[in-house]
Amino acid sequence: MRTSEKGRAIIKHFEGFRSHAYRCSANVPTIGYGTTIIGGKPVVMGMTISQQRAEELLTEDLIKFEKVVTNSVKVPLTQNMFDALVSFVYNVGEHNFKSSTLLKKLNGLEYVETSDEFERWVYANKRKIRGLVIRRRKEKELFCE
Repeated sequence: MRTSEKGRAIIKHFEGFRSHAYRCSANVPTIGYGTTIIGGKPVVMGMTISQQRAEELLTEDLIKFEKVVTNSVKVPLTQNMFDALVSFVYNVGEHNFKSSTLLKKLNGLEYVETSDEFERWVYANKRKIRGLVIRRRKEKELFCE
């Protein structure tokens, strides 16, 4: 399964485009549409990028996170569920997803309980982040569509 245009649009909306490297709410150097690694190397402060290159990196990042979802989820998914999960993993990372209660509940066929887990992932550096609250609400809505 691949991320749909709807899923891609949600990720782009919440990540936003930045042509200059910045520190995200978790204090990680980031550029473009939330890219943190380019060519196997971490983004460094001072880097700049074009919007076209950011789109290319987004596509590369999506392939990586789609594989994480595909390889980790052992139950049937709708396109909307898949898109919501890719957006989630894009933001929280592979390790956090693989060790999450969200994934455990999903693989236990607990779809409703899984959707409730999105709302737990709204903190960065122990601070509740308004943008993450909104993003998780949108991911949950998409997952449940």
